[in-house]
Parts: sequence; structure tokens; C-alpha cells
Amino acid sequence: MKTVSVALVLCLNVGVDPPDVVKTTPCARLECWIDPLSMGPQKALETIGANLQKQYENWQPRARYKQSLDPTVDEVKKLCTSLRRNAKEERVLFHYNGHGVPRPTVNGEVWVFNKNYTQYIPLSIYDLQTWMGSPSIFVYDCSNAGLIVKSFKQFALQREQELEVAAINPNHPLAQMPLPPSMKNCIQLAACEATELLPMIPDLPADLFTSCLTTPIKIALRWFCMQKCVSLVPGVTLDLIEKIPGRLNDRRTPLGELNWIFTAITDTIAWNVLPRDLFQKLFRQDLLVASLFRNFLLAERIMRSYNCTPVSSPRLPPTYMHAMWQAWDLAVDICLSQLPTIIEEGTAFRHSPFFAEQLTAFQVWLTMGVENRNPPEQLPIVLQVLLSQVHRLRALDLLGRFLDLGPWAVSLALSVGIFPYVLKLLQSSARELRPLLVFIWAKILAVDSELVVALSHLVVQYESNFCTVALQFIEEEKNYALPSPATTEGGSLTPVRDSPCTPRLRSVSSYGNIRAVATARSLNKSLQNLSLTEESGGAVAFSPGNLSTSSSASSTLGSPENEEHILSFETIDKMRRASSYSSLNSLIGVSFNSVYTQIWRVLLHLAADPYPEVSDVAMKVLNSIAYKATVNARPQRVLDTSSLTQSAPASPTNKGVHIHQAGGSPPASSTSSSSLTNDVAKQPVSRDLPSGRPGTTGPAGAQYTPHSHQFPRTRKMFDKGPEQTADDADDAAGHKSFISATVQTGFCDWSARYFAQPVMKIPEEHDLESQIRKEREWRFLRNSRVRRQAQQVIQKGITRLDDQIFLNRNPGVPSVVKFHPFTPCIAVADKDSICFWDWEKGEKLDYFHNGNPRYTRVTAMEYLNGQDCSLLLTATDDGAIRVWKNFADLEKNPEMVTAWQGLSDMLPTTRGAGMVVDWEQETGLLMSSGDVRLVRIWDTDREMKVQDIPTGADSCVTSLSCDSHRSLIVAGLGDGSIRVYDRRMALSECRVMTYREHTAWVVKASLQKRPDGHIVSVSVNGDVRIFDPRMPESVNVLQIVKGLTALDIHPQADLIACGSVNQFTAIYNSSGELINNIKYYDGFMGQRVGAISCLAFHPHWPHLAVGSNDYYISVYSVEKRVR
Repeated sequence: MKTVSVALVLCLNVGVDPPDVVKTTPCARLECWIDPLSMGPQKALETIGANLQKQYENWQPRARYKQSLDPTVDEVKKLCTSLRRNAKEERVLFHYNGHGVPRPTVNGEVWVFNKNYTQYIPLSIYDLQTWMGSPSIFVYDCSNAGLIVKSFKQFALQREQELEVAAINPNHPLAQMPLPPSMKNCIQLAACEATELLPMIPDLPADLFTSCLTTPIKIALRWFCMQKCVSLVPGVTLDLIEKIPGRLNDRRTPLGELNWIFTAITDTIAWNVLPRDLFQKLFRQDLLVASLFRNFLLAERIMRSYNCTPVSSPRLPPTYMHAMWQAWDLAVDICLSQLPTIIEEGTAFRHSPFFAEQLTAFQVWLTMGVENRNPPEQLPIVLQVLLSQVHRLRALDLLGRFLDLGPWAVSLALSVGIFPYVLKLLQSSARELRPLLVFIWAKILAVDSELVVALSHLVVQYESNFCTVALQFIEEEKNYALPSPATTEGGSLTPVRDSPCTPRLRSVSSYGNIRAVATARSLNKSLQNLSLTEESGGAVAFSPGNLSTSSSASSTLGSPENEEHILSFETIDKMRRASSYSSLNSLIGVSFNSVYTQIWRVLLHLAADPYPEVSDVAMKVLNSIAYKATVNARPQRVLDTSSLTQSAPASPTNKGVHIHQAGGSPPASSTSSSSLTNDVAKQPVSRDLPSGRPGTTGPAGAQYTPHSHQFPRTRKMFDKGPEQTADDADDAAGHKSFISATVQTGFCDWSARYFAQPVMKIPEEHDLESQIRKEREWRFLRNSRVRRQAQQVIQKGITRLDDQIFLNRNPGVPSVVKFHPFTPCIAVADKDSICFWDWEKGEKLDYFHNGNPRYTRVTAMEYLNGQDCSLLLTATDDGAIRVWKNFADLEKNPEMVTAWQGLSDMLPTTRGAGMVVDWEQETGLLMSSGDVRLVRIWDTDREMKVQDIPTGADSCVTSLSCDSHRSLIVAGLGDGSIRVYDRRMALSECRVMTYREHTAWVVKASLQKRPDGHIVSVSVNGDVRIFDPRMPESVNVLQIVKGLTALDIHPQADLIACGSVNQFTAIYNSSGELINNIKYYDGFMGQRVGAISCLAFHPHWPHLAVGSNDYYISVYSVEKRVR
């Protein structure tokens, strides 16, 4: 709504004073800054009317103005009805100057003239309401103007009652009359209360109220010069301020800057004092109404100093004593103090420090305030500063930091009016503003989704510019220099990324998390990195959302010798990106026939994705496409079905076609349904598993089987394919869901929730008194105690390792066992489930299904963040990687944090090595290999493939071990070779050493994690080789028991444990001397140990966990007297 018409009604009767007003001598004479006695009465009246129109045009130049000078009742009626008719549903302004007529009456009347100007004629406010209609705004500049406001409200109430009566009783006489317009949307501004007279001070204009509303800067300077404080500014007079240079709309000039500051201050006062809905109605809907009400605040301040109280409807709270008026006085003082030298000597104008100081105050509020505090009163000023190129960058930075506080901050900024400002700035070509604008836009759209429509119109209008802003920003973020894994040392992990020639405000410390949501490869999660140093007492460094490849996952607490490295996965509502692969390029790098083939292949890969939500979405797409393709390819029926004949396939075959083969999964039975659904129905994770094995398929026929998928892979070109026996009507009914199915990814909702929350807020763990910080400190102290106590036990010497401290029957045959490094928890994986045991108390803590298909098995496990809030990573022999949290938690169910396809092109088989992994906690890198011909390095921070290292062998990788400090990877292979890779080197040169001294399958290859650490490898034949990576041959050879089924090497103690097919476990020292054998369980009448299926040492304690084929899991330790 806007004001489109203005009626200027002046009842001055120049030269004749009204009978009920006794004027002083001298008296205020100026009307619209014109002395009416300086020219003839009629000319003065016309000049004043023309000046008033010009003053209003400064605020609304596009409105339609009509003057009515010393009018009659009929002239006023004609004027008002004409403007209302032309304005239709828009607002009309009625300005009434009654300085030449008697004061308003208590009966609700103002005065005009008769045609001969011999009498004053009353004009009823009720009639005026009828002519003006609604919406309207009324300005009354006359004595006792408050009476008009009261009468107006009474008549408006009367009209509402008449409308209600007419609505209730259609037969009432009022219902037969034309319905009166409602006055609910009318606004009134009156110069004084009902009992007050206008000021008559000769140095002020007679229309002081009108001057405040239409020429606020001029009257404000004049009033300031009349105050006592002006004596502090020598040389400034009333005549001098008339010569102040500049234009109101030029912010570079003194007059324009004062107008700019005045607008910012009055907006700020109104926003801080008025209720939000009233502020929106008066200051943000209509340009002219907003200007009048801003100037009304000045009128209240000036006129109250002369015992005159302006009145408004709706009524505003008192604002004349607001503290921001002092800032206005200071700005006026600074400007006027320069005026004499500017005019007389021509010196340059020094701009006011007002906006810089207000930005500083806003920055103090942001940095020094507490959580629960009042909104910053400078927020409207920050938006005004966006108009200035000098302060715009700083204002956008502060605004972005404010919006990051949460949805409430965004709502406040929107209530102030941020939207049109940022909308305008998006057209700017300034590159330094782009990241800030993208961040601010994301914050706004996350809270107010309705603005997406406005944004879409903007993209259409400024498509090239806006898209360039977004895309170039993303490209610039990609080009940040990242630290090399090879150059990062363990004692100096600094999670800070910097880029040359990058403005400070674009640095990762302020807007690092933009990249986490702006780049497609990391849309599924944001990882927080911290660097805490307590003992040194240094400053706490924090870099939110840093995505560097090496040091991004690090966190230190304590001395360099006792570091804790943490990688934190943060999943917001289990959001997933479109692909869990390293990149689409890794899937479609092979040359195909067309882009459609590539997209189809990607969809097939995604359909086999280990993350349920990704695979479900891909399956919906595949089923929908397959059904539509089948329907479109089906010929139109033109004859009766009985008259049609169908032929058998031209080349019958028994080979079934299964869509899983393209996705890397084995074919199912040819008699089963070949639908595009996964073999395994997705099941919620639960601790209470059914009696049968988890992962059974869903009901047959639940999914559609496209006709095209019944063809054999060897089908000839013109083969018609198998018969279709289903009727078309049944077919259409059965597949209706595929036509209407829509894919809901939840990406937009997740993005909105992500940006609606603070992304630059310092984590709570940095607060030294927070509970999270205390819990983390306790965990780190516990870790130090475990390390210290375990080291003391090892230093005493280990003579035997056969004291059984735990024994229990596992739900499944143990295939992988893994100790938690610091808690008495052990994870035992069978084929497709994981069980957690407390080996100190002998209790089962948790048991849940891993989610892998029934034809696959778990082959490796690793604890991530073992020293803090742990996650469990599982790897299966189909190449899938899953990460779990909340395991062994009595209050929460296990939850899958993320899952992705770590290795593709793996063929699950019981005779292979499956998938083997090794985890680098310091760098957040995961080494993976197995039944493939490469070693793939993953950045788990982003689920991005970092590097593929070819093994250079034709056999599978059976064991992996890495050292982050030396950037070495040691792989043991099925052909008996040991290969050493330096990941810092080029792919053609990275294999730096190959040892071929083993002649059989390598069971274990371990790289000692110290600067001079050796490689210890053991083959299935029991020969132990110790290599120095710098030497071409082994430095030591040992022989232990043959026929190994499992083996592990203790990382701290010189111990080697091996499980034999002959149902016993043997423990050796580093010299190859047998320490002891374990053949029988304690208790159970000396039951014989079953065939060893897996075993593992504790990372610190001299504890050994052994799993056997008879479902038992046992833990052995040194003698009690040693412990």
C-alpha cells in the first residue's frame, strides 16, 4: 500500500486573524518558510500552497497533488471524492492547515469559508470521513488539533456500530442506506493536544508542525541554534545555517549527510520503542507515511520543548527523551562547527564519525554481550550504513555475525527491513562483498522460506549477475591453499587455512562454514575442528568448519607427548548428499556411449549405496524411470487381445538378467523377482533382533519388475522378449505408484535448518566451565591414566599371558574383534551384526545389525575418536563403510552416522581378504584396500577420495598399516609380498619398496609408529620377518607355529599372538620365544578352545581377545600379581 494522492487544504485567510486566537506581538508569521505579509494576500496564499506541495514532493514525488486554498465545504467535498475515486484502494493524504480559521469544535467540526469569505462554515469530521474513505492519513496543523483526533475516533466507532447493525439485521433502516466506509486503516497526525495552542515564538515558523513533518533538517538546525548549547559552537547564527551547502539526497555533502544520519536515528528510535507490528505498519509499508512518522518524532521533541504535545493515531510511546537524540545533537554540533570555515575559507568538509562509531557499538554488542540480552539498538543504523561504500564491507561482516546468532536475529533483521537492502546489493559488482552476501542470503532464506519466491524473481531479473556471484564464490573457496599431509607434523597441527590476496572478512575464521554447505561434495555434514592447549596457557584457537585435508581433524589437549586427535562427525537429522562416492567422476570416468548411459550407471551405483536414504531415493528414481520406459516402449493396442499373437524370444537362454550386476552386486537366483529393489529390506536399528538372522528380504512382488529387465543380457537386436501375461488394467493399477511417486530428498529443509543455527559460534567445549568441557577433560585424564598404568605393567615384564579375565558366548561366530582403547568395552563382529561386551563386568552392552546385505560379511572395524566420544567404523567385503554412534549406550539406540562405498568393483567371496582398513586419527584419513588392486585413501572429514595408489600386484591386499609422521603405507598381500608406499610421491613412483621373502599369504603386516619403526610381517606358514623400510632385505627372521588363522602384534609390548587351526592360541615375544599356549577355557570342565577365528590385542593393556568358531569370545591378560 502506498500514498498516491495528496489533498492540501489551506485555510489561512491571509491578513485576517481568527476571532478566537489572540496572537502575541511579535508573533510567528512564516508559513512554509514564507512571510505572508511580504506580498499580496492572494499571491502569498498561492506561493505558500506551491511551497507546501514542493515540500511534500521531496518525500513522495510520484503522488498526485491537489491544492484547495481557503476552500468552501463543496470544494473540499469535490476534492476529497475526486482523489478517493482515483486512488481506489490506495492511501490518500489530507493535510489541513487551520491557522486562519477558528479552532475545532467539541462537536467534531473544523472550519472553512463561504464563497464570499464573509463567514466561517463548519465542516463535520464525519462528512470528511465519508468523502475521504479508507485507507487515509490526516495531518492537522491547528490549535486544539487533539479535538479532531478524538472526534474522528468517535465517528469511526459510530460507523463500525452501524456496519454491525446492518450486517446483523438486513431489514434495519441502516441496511437500506449506503454502507459507510470503515475507518480502521486511517492514520492521524495532530499538532497538539485538545487543550493546547500552537507556539507563537517569532524565531519559529507559524506552521511549526508542518515544518517538522516536511522540512525536518532545516527546522532541526534552526531549533538547535536557539538552544543554550549553541554557545559552544561560536560563529553559528540563524542566517548562517540557511547557507549550509549540499543537497538532501547527496550523502557526500553536509546537508545530505545530516539527512542520512537523521533518517538512521529516527528509524532506530522507532524500532527500539515501537511494537514490531506497529513499526512495520508505520515505517515499512508506505514511503510517505514512514517519512512523516520519522519527522513526527522530531516534531514531538521540538514542540514538547514549547509545552505543546503532538498527537498521533495510532498513538506512539514517548520518544523525545530517547538517548539517540544525543547522538543527533553531537552530529549536528560536529557539522555546524565546520560551517564558518567551509563557507568563509572554503575548507573541505570532514565527514561525521557517527556511522563508524555506531558500527563499533554494534561490534561491542556482538563480542561482549551475554546470551540473554536485549536486541542491539544499532541494528537499523547498520542497515543504513549498507548504503555507504566506505563502511559497507564492515557492516556486512557485522550483519552476517549477527544473523548467525540464530533465527531470532534473522527475524529482527527482517523486521528492520534488511530484505530490500541486500536485494539491491546483489546487483553490485564488488567481488569482496560476494561471500558475505551469499552467507546473509542463506541465513535469510533458511528462516523465511517465503522469500525464496522473491529470490527466484531476482534470479530471473539478474540471472547472470546473481549466478556469477554464487558460482564464482564457490570457485574461489575451492582454490584455497590446503596444507599438505606430508608437511604436517604431529606437534604442530594448526587447523587454519589461508589464501593470499583474500580480504580478512573472507577468511575461514569468519565464514569457513559457507564452504561446507556451498560445495556439493560436503553438503551432508559439517565437521568442527578445535585446537585446545591447556597446560601451556596459550590462547585458544578455533577454526569452524575447516575442511583441510591433513590437519582439519585434529584437536590437542595436553602436552605434545600426550596428544589427543579428534575427528568429530556432526550429522544434522541424518542428512545425506546425493552421492556417497568420492565424486561422480570416479564412477563415470570410463568412456560410455552417451551422457544418459553415464547417468544411468551412477543411479545403479547409488541404488546399492550402503546408506539407506540414498539407496531408497535412487531406487525410487530407477523404478520410476524403468516403468515409464516400459510404458512408452509398449506398442499401442489397436486390435482385440484375442487376435494378437506373440512369439517366443529369438534366442532363448537360461541366463537371468539382474540389475545388481551393473552396480557391483552378485546376481540373485534366476527364479526370484528381478525388480530394481535392493536384496535387503531396510530395517531400523534395534537391540532386540529376531530369532532369524537379520536382513531378510521383504515380501515378494512388492516392487515392480520392468518388462525390459526380463530380457537376457545376450538378447539379439530384434528379439521381442518374453511374454507379458499381465492385463493392462491390472498393470496400470499395480504401477500407479511409480507414476505419482515423487522423490523427497529433504536437502532444502536440511540446508535451512543448518543455516538457521549459528555456524560461527564458538563451541561450548571452549568454555572452561561448561559441562562438555569438563567431561572432555575427564576423558583425557582417564586416557592418560590408562596409558600410564598399562605402560607400568608392560615394563614389569610379561612372562605369561593366559589369565582368562572374560569369557562369554557371542550371538554369532566372531569374525572381527576390537578393543576400545580406553574403556572396558570390546566390539565383536560376526557376519552381519556387532555385539559389545564389558570385559571387566562380563556383561553384554549392546547388539545390533550392521545393515550389510546377507551375502556380505564384516571384515574390519576401527574406533574413531577413541579417546573422546567414540564412533565405530565397520567395513564389509562388498566395499561398504559404515560409521555408527550411540553404541553401548543404555539410553540411546545405535545410529548410523554415515555410510559410503569405500571400494567399488569388489567381488564378495569367502576365500578373499574382504576389505581391510587402517585409520589415522591424527589426520582423519582412512586407508582401505582388500580384494582390489589398489589402496584407496579417504578423507573421512568430507567422505572424499584423496588418492588411489595402485598396488602393482595381481593378488589381494590382506593387511594394511600406516604411519602419518612418515607418510608410509605398508601392505601385506596374498602372494606373500610386502609393499611399502610413500603417499607423498607420484603414483608411478610411490611404491618405494617391495619385499618378496614370504612365500605364502601374509596374515599381518604391521608398521611400528615411531621414527625408526620397523615392519613386522607374518605369513600363514608362521615365518616372521622384520624389515627396516630403508633396507632392501629383512633384518631379522623368526619362525612360529604354522597353519595360522589369525594373528595380531601388540603395538606397545613385544608380543605376537597367533591362532592356529589346531584349536590353540600361542603367544610369542619379539625374539620368537614361546611365552605360553592357550588350549582350554577356564571353567566349563576344561572345555577345549574351538578353532580360532579372530584375535586382537588391546592398544595399551597387555590383554588379548580371542574369538573362536564355537561362538565364544574370551579375554586373556597377564598374571594378577603383575596387574
